Parts: sequence; structure tokens; C-alpha cells
Amino acid sequence: MAFLKSNNTYRESAKKIANLSFAVGVYRPPSEGGSASLLLRITENCPWNKCTFCEMYKGETFVLRSVSDIKADIDAVKQISDEIAAVSIKMGHDGRITREVGSVLLQVEPSLYDNYCFITVFNWLASGGKTAFLQDANTVIMRPNELVEVLKYLRQTLKTLERVTSYARSKTLAQRQLEELKAIREAGLDRLHVGLESGNDEVLAVIRKGVTSAELIEGGRKAMEAGFQLSEYWMPGLAGMELWRQHAEDTARVLTAINPHYIRSRPFVPSPRTPIYEELAQGRLKVSSRHDRLEELRVTIEGLDVTSRVCFDHMMNSWRNRHGGLLFHQDYEGYKFPEEKSRVLELIQEGLAVGE
Repeated sequence: MAFLKSNNTYRESAKKIANLSFAVGVYRPPSEGGSASLLLRITENCPWNKCTFCEMYKGETFVLRSVSDIKADIDAVKQISDEIAAVSIKMGHDGRITREVGSVLLQVEPSLYDNYCFITVFNWLASGGKTAFLQDANTVIMRPNELVEVLKYLRQTLKTLERVTSYARSKTLAQRQLEELKAIREAGLDRLHVGLESGNDEVLAVIRKGVTSAELIEGGRKAMEAGFQLSEYWMPGLAGMELWRQHAEDTARVLTAINPHYIRSRPFVPSPRTPIYEELAQGRLKVSSRHDRLEELRVTIEGLDVTSRVCFDHMMNSWRNRHGGLLFHQDYEGYKFPEEKSRVLELIQEGLAVGE
């Protein structure tokens, strides 16, 4: 009888969890820790959505979600968290989120196996409940006062959070007043991930990035001055064979002007579901070889005068060393510049020798 009673108690919590939901998107940066980060959809899709190299959000309409809907989602996360913790306490686990707690909930409510909201919150709690990533492509496009309200509510409701992160567009950062960005930072948004892609204006126009190199610099500098931890992403190989040197040199120039905390390499690989792939198929774009992209990378690295960490934390940074292993280590902290700049250049030379 005692077992059945406890099972029924667990079932009550499991049923409550099964009836709760919140909006979750697909995309986040790899450095945001996978299941360790809580994913919350603050906006839906991308407000620009014209970049020719990008397949994300294509065919989807951008939506600015209401503050009330976002708060309701945060409340749902809190309720799911509380029910999971309650089961843990009843099991004698003192609120700790263990595998046994998850097994019991799945046993009494099998529908939770396919409940992405439950899985997201459970994994987040099991990892300490410390980080959240706000989706989708450009959270800072929200009205600043509304984003501040959301961030304050998030921090007040989910008190274990230590870091909150989001994507942002340079154009939007450049358009925001510095005081607005400072208010957003002080409300609880800690880290921004920005797709720079290239520092060359001709390349930016060709890929329809919707931003100039001057705006890239202005947006990046504002983010830094406002106190955000900033990651900027660039794409070796994006300019193909014709503009590769201008792309490499101007990207180094723009990144040097911003001097972000992190610079992350995302080598260009054309996707069949993008406009740029059509240019490739029709012969209007000639993609550089792996060896050529590594030479381009050398020019960019040589031109960097930064105190950033330069990272190769993506599987497409797949150049090989003389032993057949990865040329660069792919952890999220990368190489500290300027101290390790010479080491990165040595590795590039090794990779170029392997490719010859």
C-alpha cells in the first residue's frame, strides 16, 4: 500500500509536468553547453533572414513574442522544476536531480519520454541550472524596456541562473543607444554571440548580410562598452577564390577594432538549401580548397592585433596536422592572444606543409 501511495504521489507530479509546456527553438551555439543550458524562445526565427549562406529559419516568419507569453513560459519552467524537485525530496534525494528521479517520473508517466520541455528542464537542473540561452536569432531586437522586464523576471524566478546568453545582430547593436544596452546588461543578459562572417564590405554585400564593416565595428564596440562578454564569429572561405585576400585582411581589421572576448572560426561550407549554393552550382562562385582556406586563415591570424581568445570550436575546423590528428584543439576557450598567436601561426604552417 505504501508503494502504491508513493507511486500515486509521483504520478500526480508527473501529470502536472506533462500538462506544462513552453516554447523552445532549435538553434544555439555549441559553446552554450548543450543540455546544460535552458533554452527559452524569446523571439521566433530571424528578423533579417536574407543571408545567402544561411539555411536557418528559411521560409519562417519572424515573430516578436509578447512579454506576457514569455513570462508564462518562464513560469512553466519554474513549475516543472518545482515538481521535479518535489519528487526528489519525496524519494529522499534532498532535491537533487538524479537519474533515479528521472526514471521514476518516466515510469509513472511514459509520455514524458517524448516531452521535450520536461527533458530540457530535467537536463538543465541535473547540470546545476546555471545557464540559459535566449532564442532565436536576435533577441536584442525586442524593445529595450520589454527585454529588461523579461530579464529581470527570468532572474527573479529562476534564481540558480548564473549566466544568460543570446544571439545578436551587429546592425541592431549599432542602432541601440549605449544606455539601452547597458540597461539590458544590468538586467541580466551576460553574453552575446554575433555573426560577423566577414569584415569586407564587398563580401558583406554579396552575401546580403545587411550590415557594413563600419556597423560591425560600431555594434561590437557598443556591446563591449556595455559590459557584455562578446563572441564574434567569422567564416574562412566565405569569399571564394576571387576576394579571399580582401576578406581575410578586412576581417582581421574589423576584429582588431572590436577586440571581443572570443573570436570563433566557422569555415564556410555551402548548404544545398541556400542561395549561395545556386551560385556555386551555376559557376558564379568558386569555392576555395581546404589548403587555400588555411592560407586565408594565416592572413587573418597574422592581421589580428587583439587580446581575444581565438577558437576553432566547430567540426568544420577539420584541418589535419602531420600526425593525422586535428590541427587545432577544439575546446571553447581556444588560444589566448597575443600570447599564443605565434603558436597558432606555427600550426597553420604545419597544416600547409601537410596539404602540399
